[in-house]
Amino acid sequence: MEVWFTEDQTKNLRISIRVKEVLFSGESLFQKVLVMDTFEFGRLLALDNVIQTNIKDEFVYHEMITHVGLNTHPNPKKVLIIGGGDGGAVREIVKHKGVEQVVHVEIDQMVIDVAKKYFPELSIGFKDPRVEILVADGIKHVKDHKNTYDMIIVDSTDPIGPAVGLFSKEFYRDVFESLTEDGLFVAQTETPFFFENVIKEVIASVSEIFPIMRLFQAVVPTYPGGYWAFTMGSKKHDPLSVDMDKLPVMDTKWYSPEIHKSAFVLQPFVQALLKG
Repeated sequence: MEVWFTEDQTKNLRISIRVKEVLFSGESLFQKVLVMDTFEFGRLLALDNVIQTNIKDEFVYHEMITHVGLNTHPNPKKVLIIGGGDGGAVREIVKHKGVEQVVHVEIDQMVIDVAKKYFPELSIGFKDPRVEILVADGIKHVKDHKNTYDMIIVDSTDPIGPAVGLFSKEFYRDVFESLTEDGLFVAQTETPFFFENVIKEVIASVSEIFPIMRLFQAVVPTYPGGYWAFTMGSKKHDPLSVDMDKLPVMDTKWYSPEIHKSAFVLQPFVQALLKG
């Protein structure tokens, strides 16, 4: 008998993936947690029946949500990551030797535990001595830590359930205050194909709060539309002004100096979203 996992990516769009074996199924205080071994994407993590990451394409998302910002800031020493309990973003952050501390705030202990057991390739960064893991509310954490971080990464789930507040203007104001005087933040902000209203709202909020707002893109096959957008808010440093020749050589599969530059070349229909 064939077993398939199906995610309702929108009300009118589904993606189905053939499953070899269900490795874990549980329910935390916040969400349903499911780990499967799939034929096409290897081990896959879903939260509340929504795909979060998988072994085959995870590197695209995790490299882009981290290295673009870390290579825009000239000297990021203290980095906060909110969400991303699978550990993929932490793994990429610790590749930067100049980073002195990584504070990882994840609200769901079960996601961290599952990542350690079933996704060792992603969660390996948890072992780095510079990493501090806090099982806590990221929204409250930024409120309580003013002028603290050089970079903040918001690696959230979609704007439903516990992640709704991570897309609000109030949260972006708290992020601004939590950053140092030349700090910046990067957040995943959905796809312009199906969630253009979310992107418009984020762009408007971040543009109002930060002197520099940039939208950039990547291709993530298992996310709705395969086209994913990230938003950067920066107090001083512009990712378009980075000297490509000075970017460090890194062990990456997707990100490169050329990708850093080209990720900000937006298609006309996405440029239109920036104009409101």
